[in-house]
Amino acid sequence: MPKESKTDWGRLDKLSDQEIDTSEIPELGEDFFRRAELRVPVKRAVTIRLDADVLEWFKGKGTGYQTRINQLLRQYM
Repeated sequence: MPKESKTDWGRLDKLSDQEIDTSEIPELGEDFFRRAELRVPVKRAVTIRLDADVLEWFKGKGTGYQTRINQLLRQYM
């Protein structure tokens, strides 16, 4: 089971960009972006058996259902 977060995500989700205090976060300079590397996660094709209603629910949300399933599995990790 994932660890329970002590963060009040609902409160944070309601904050506007202007309300978030970023004063202690340093600016990222050009040197950072010059050295930065783009890393794309490796994907593997797998076969997984899901209950029909679960799969239909995800597909019913539109394109990108496999990405959403992957995101939920990653959160569970």
